[in-house]
Amino acid sequence: MINKLSVGWSAFKAKLQQHPELLLQFQYESNKWVNANYHITEIKQAPITSVDCGGVMNAWTEIIVQLWEPTDEEEGRAMEVKKALSIINLVESKLQLNPNGIVKIEFGNSLFDTRQMFPGEFKIDDENLILDLTPDATQCKAINRGGSCGTTSAGEECCAPAEPVKRKIELVNLAADQNSCTPGSGCC
Repeated sequence: MINKLSVGWSAFKAKLQQHPELLLQFQYESNKWVNANYHITEIKQAPITSVDCGGVMNAWTEIIVQLWEPTDEEEGRAMEVKKALSIINLVESKLQLNPNGIVKIEFGNSLFDTRQMFPGEFKIDDENLILDLTPDATQCKAINRGGSCGTTSAGEECCAPAEPVKRKIELVNLAADQNSCTPGSGCC
């Protein structure tokens, strides 16, 4: 996985640990916020193994923090960072999370399709730790390796199927002069 917006699990957790007394708020679009009554419903670890269009195998791990907005309008403030950290500690007591795993926040509601987003900038505003969520995007790993995802100037295509291998077959005369059978000789 190659994405310049990503943050690893250890760095994400360290940012939270710096501000346990603040309220944790998530902004998923400009001026659109996850409701203050959200819950962290689960933390998932997803090891990914893939083969890209250039035939190269890739592997990485994602740590997905899932947020849920109840449909009931609960009153109150957003979750304190220390509460989020207690959920993280509970999860880590049962599941060893990859410290280098790429963090994604999974969220959706009736007005916003569920998707996984990167935690962007952490901002402090008064008593809030605000986490701007940044959409993920598809990518071509061949381009990130200096290759192409399409036709190169030399006319090569990284995403095209490989040319079938043509095997050379050597024809050998199996009939030796002395031990050969000829039609009508009675040797067969």
